[in-house]
Amino acid sequence: MTMNPIRIAKSWISYRRTLNELGNLSNQTLSDIGISRYEIRNIASRSFR
Repeated sequence: MTMNPIRIAKSWISYRRTLNELGNLSNQTLSDIGISRYEIRNIASRSFR
């Protein structure tokens, strides 16, 4: 089974956007929404699936 390259590209863009947006938040803001800094990649990777 081959994945659609357009779908892969869109997923990658979504992953990078999520990673950047969460990474730009302060530790306090992340804490307020219940996320720690070390969880950012795991959360962003959900958008790449």
